[in-house]
Amino acid sequence: MEIKTHIINKVKIAEVIAEHCVINNVDDGLDLLGNVYYQGFDQVIVHEKNITADFFVLKNKIAGDILQKFSNYRMRLIIIGDFSKYNSNSLRDFILESNKGKQVNFLPSLSDVITVL
Repeated sequence: MEIKTHIINKVKIAEVIAEHCVINNVDDGLDLLGNVYYQGFDQVIVHEKNITADFFVLKNKIAGDILQKFSNYRMRLIIIGDFSKYNSNSLRDFILESNKGKQVNFLPSLSDVITVL
């Protein structure tokens, strides 16, 4: 896993670059959060391919538990990917509501991050 640094509007953002799944469970999410938090990052970008597919099944509560950790530490989380492949109305609604706020955003590409910030 590599952490790529982006500075956008004076905000230090960590982009997680990896070929494998980095967040398999809540503990992995907390480890990542702690890692980037203590390196002085304000926000973190994770690609959808680096998060377990279970995260996108809301009934198992993995997403809620991980996002609560990021919220507690006031660390903004941006997840980049193609979420149209998930056939869940609940997930679609969750993504729409999340994107209205500033704590968690689901975006299609890295270039969209600049627009949101």
